[in-house]
Amino acid sequence: MKTLVVVSHPNIEKSDTQQFLKASAASLSQVVWHHLDANLPFDVAAEQQMIQKADRIIFQFPLYWYMAPASLHQWLTEVWVKQFVYNAHGGLLTGKSLGIVVSFSQPESAYQLGGRVGFSVSQFLAPYAALAEKTGLELLAPLTIARFANQNDTEHQQLLIRYQQYLTLTHPDNAEEQAQWFIDRLQADPDTKIMADELAAQTDEIGRLRLTLHELKAGESE
Repeated sequence: MKTLVVVSHPNIEKSDTQQFLKASAASLSQVVWHHLDANLPFDVAAEQQMIQKADRIIFQFPLYWYMAPASLHQWLTEVWVKQFVYNAHGGLLTGKSLGIVVSFSQPESAYQLGGRVGFSVSQFLAPYAALAEKTGLELLAPLTIARFANQNDTEHQQLLIRYQQYLTLTHPDNAEEQAQWFIDRLQADPDTKIMADELAAQTDEIGRLRLTLHELKAGESE
């Protein structure tokens, strides 16, 4: 799967969050990192070609006043035009998926009813759901990054894993795909191959148990 990471950030060199994510994606051969602010003015034909080549498109940005920075809006206005992303018959990007990686400086708890912000992240991102519907994209649940500067090393390692899986897995929230992701990486290292084989065996056993449970539930309903 080829993934295009579209990054909107006006001062990316000073962003610890974006520099961490960029480094996390550097080893992924099928991932293209594309910083919009460094490519102004846009070559529309080149931008559209990048979109056509991608199987997954990621919008990546910090929340600025509860929305994306200006470069993402400009890019959508100039590049995502009629007859390229949609026409009278529907969306033209069917078969591709859209992910959103959004960072913010407040805790996750602030983005809920009764929280400091009082609105959910999903509410702020609703226009992108409409965009996906209009263009035929399959929308993934967003990957949210709260208070990166306050995270410890363990949390950063967890974020690296979540991010790489989000960019590369067909279904990033699927437990079996996540397990296989770990197995593949462990098997690539001779020193950890035994661990990979054990994890694979345990994953197979979990799959068999789930199938048995499903059959039992089906029998109860008959």
